[in-house]
Amino acid sequence: MTTGTASSALWIGSYTDDAGGRASGIGAVGTRQDGSLEWLGTAVEAPSPSFVAVHPTQPVVYAAAEHRQEVRAYRRRGNFGLEPHGQPQPAGEATCHVAVDPAGRFLTAACWGDGQVLLYELDNDGAITGRFPGAPSVDPYAGTAPGSPRQSRAHAGLVLQDGRIMTTDLGHDVLRIWNYVPGTGLVPDHHVVLPRGSGPRHMVQHHTGAVFIVSEYSVEVFVVRAAAGTYELIFSGPATASGGKDSDSAAEICLGPQGRFAYAGVRGSNIISVLAVTEGGTELIPVKDVPSGGDWPRHHLVRGNRLHVAHERSDNIATFDLDPASGIPGPVLHRLSTPSPTALINAG
Repeated sequence: MTTGTASSALWIGSYTDDAGGRASGIGAVGTRQDGSLEWLGTAVEAPSPSFVAVHPTQPVVYAAAEHRQEVRAYRRRGNFGLEPHGQPQPAGEATCHVAVDPAGRFLTAACWGDGQVLLYELDNDGAITGRFPGAPSVDPYAGTAPGSPRQSRAHAGLVLQDGRIMTTDLGHDVLRIWNYVPGTGLVPDHHVVLPRGSGPRHMVQHHTGAVFIVSEYSVEVFVVRAAAGTYELIFSGPATASGGKDSDSAAEICLGPQGRFAYAGVRGSNIISVLAVTEGGTELIPVKDVPSGGDWPRHHLVRGNRLHVAHERSDNIATFDLDPASGIPGPVLHRLSTPSPTALINAG
């Protein structure tokens, strides 16, 4: 365990040697006054914690141990250290995403390998107390085109403003909306079918209630909005201004300050696309594509007026200042070397 005096500002998910990565666990990063990032050290050694999430009130961090088919909980220790908080919990094949309920009641996990969506109940101390699998996904396009049946590939979860949960299924091109029932787990509510072959990956909810989704395969953005409690697709469009390359795959989408702009990361072309959010959150219009500052922008986030981009293959995090008027990133402000980063999460 590396020690230090600064408090962490970001947790860094990563790939370790079991996934061909170069990291040793969950990393901790601090922020200097000039906006650059400072590597604090490895908070805890862990097997391929490719995505992490933070409890809303407890000093607890959760990680998807992707290649161990587990979800793990860690408790904060010292300035930035983490230590196990309970036993590892079984998950599904290639568990690639975890998300925590803002009220601290549960944790969700999405499993890319076998399509499982799982819910883990939490106690008041943030420890995992129960595990509940959601119902399997059904391909809405089954039998309608060559290549059926297709493998379900759950990829991400989002706790919505109304307390329901939305998950993406990249293999079945569907968004699934669930209700949480204590002691029972995930109960299906309804689903939204997206275009076949789009591959919905990650999503973010705008303050208007609309949900913005980026698709890995088609490199598009979608907007869904609830009408009388049921989400409907109201917009689809390109995720980039340039159109990109056939080998591109989109990764993450996040919002800028005040929700005026969204930022989509595209691997292959290695760009961050700036998209303007129209009034009411009904459309996403590409403004400009900028180089991401490295190779394979796996994940990114905006903190204040700065954009941080994690590059899995070039082992770095690039930091940019954002123009407050146009939303466009300026030149790279700083590059931090860190091995095989896959997720950037506010430490809370």
